[in-house]
This record gives sequence, C-alpha cells and structure tokens, in this order.
Amino acid sequence: MSNQDFPENAGPENDGADDLQGDEGAGDSPSHEQEIAELNDRILRIAAELENTRRRAAREKVDAGRYAIAGFARDLLAVSDNFDRALRTAGISGDDLPEGRSEAFMGLLSGIQMTEKELLTVLERHGVNRIDAAGEKFDPNLHQAVAQVPGGAIPTGHVVDVAQPGFTIGDRVLRAAMVTVSSGATAADNTTEPQTESN
Repeated sequence: MSNQDFPENAGPENDGADDLQGDEGAGDSPSHEQEIAELNDRILRIAAELENTRRRAAREKVDAGRYAIAGFARDLLAVSDNFDRALRTAGISGDDLPEGRSEAFMGLLSGIQMTEKELLTVLERHGVNRIDAAGEKFDPNLHQAVAQVPGGAIPTGHVVDVAQPGFTIGDRVLRAAMVTVSSGATAADNTTEPQTESN
C-alpha cells in the first residue's frame, strides 16, 4: 500500500476529530470552570473546618490540663475550711497568735496555721486562687450573698464580711465566696444637723 491509497480518508477523519474536540471545548468550558470553582470552594471549606477542629482540639487539651484537678481541688477546699474554722475557734485571725496560752497549745495552733498556708500555697501553684472578697464591690460572678446588713462606713453593695472564702481555678469560679453585703448606712448613722426655725 502506498500513501496515496489513504489521502481521501485521512483528511476527513482528522477534520472530524478537530471539529469534535472543538465542539467539546466550546460547549463544556463554562461547566468545567464552574465545577472547578465549586471544587475549590469545597476544598477551602474543608480546610477551614480542619483548622477550626485543630484549634478546638488544642483549646480542649489546654483546658483539660488546666481544669483536670478541679474536682480534686474542690474536695481539698473542705480541708482548708476546717483549718480556717479551727484557727477562728482558737481566736486567731491572720498571722497573730494569742498570748497567755500554754506552749503546747501555741505549738499546735502554729502547726495548724503553717499547714493551712502550705495547703493554700500548693493550691495556688496548681492555679487555684483564693478570692479576696472583704471590702470589694459585690460581684455575682464571684460572690454569693447570704445576707444583707447595714454597712455603716462600708458603701452600699460592698462586701461587709466573708462567711466562707471563694476560689477560682484559671478563669473559672471553683466556689463562690459566701458573703454578707452592705445595704448602706442605717437611719441612726445618717445624722442630720438640726434646722433652725426662722421667724
């Protein structure tokens, strides 16, 4: 066979293939672009979702590490409360030890005081901090009001006395402080100057 036997078939076949490719390219071009755009959008959404999941997992891991001891710490607060009650019963407030007691009793009180301080130090080392409420403005997020009393010199809405100290762990409240809140000055405290009668 010579090359001259196929010239008739070669021309039309090639022309037909070119026309077919040309028709496909012209007809499907917008749909291909739309499909590519949809796939790109889907990929971006999946990537954003994966990034959000990664961030959430990292945050949950940090929170789990920070708040894992919350239950244990809450149980230890009862121990701290008992030390505090023992010291109050003995008439101790703050670091001052009363005088005129036997040396053995003073040693016992000193030991209780040091043990309470060590317990609070260990709790602080693990992110559990005592809420200092006395004299502060009442904050319902940190304080639980058990009574409202005339405050005298203490302004309305401020803490007069702390019945039970509160604690936080990280940025969460482990236990709210139980407090009494000032209702302001009493009528007896509000002394008014007598008015002079005018003629």
